[in-house]
Amino acid sequence: QVQLAESGGGLVQPGGSLRLACAASGRTLSDNTIGWFRQAPGKEREFIAGISRSGSTNTVVSVKGRFTISRDNAKNTVYLQMNSLKPEDTAVYYCAASLVPGAVAESKFGSWGQGTQVTVSS
Repeated sequence: QVQLAESGGGLVQPGGSLRLACAASGRTLSDNTIGWFRQAPGKEREFIAGISRSGSTNTVVSVKGRFTISRDNAKNTVYLQMNSLKPEDTAVYYCAASLVPGAVAESKFGSWGQGTQVTVSS
C-alpha cells in the first residue's frame, strides 16, 4: 500500500504559478495511477488530472493548458504544475493512488494524501 503526502500549496496572486508535489512511500508511484483532486469550499471533490503507469496523462477541460501533471520516478514523486492561476482554482488539493488503470472516479482511488491548500487571491 502506498502512502502519499502533498506539499507546495500556498497563497498566490491571480496569474501566478505553483508546483504541487505528491511524495510517495511504501510502494513505487509508477506502479499506480496517480490522480490530483481538489475541493473548494462548499463544493464536491473533483478530479482534475491523472497520470497512468505508462506515463499517459489526463487533464480536465477546466485546467487544460494551465495545469500539467508529471512524474519523477527517481524521487518517487508526482507533480502538478499550475500556471495562470485563477481565483476559482482556490481549493484544497489532494493526490491519490489507484491500482485501477486509468482511474478517474474518486471511488477507484484507495490511498489519499492529507491535502494542501491553494489560495489564489489579490
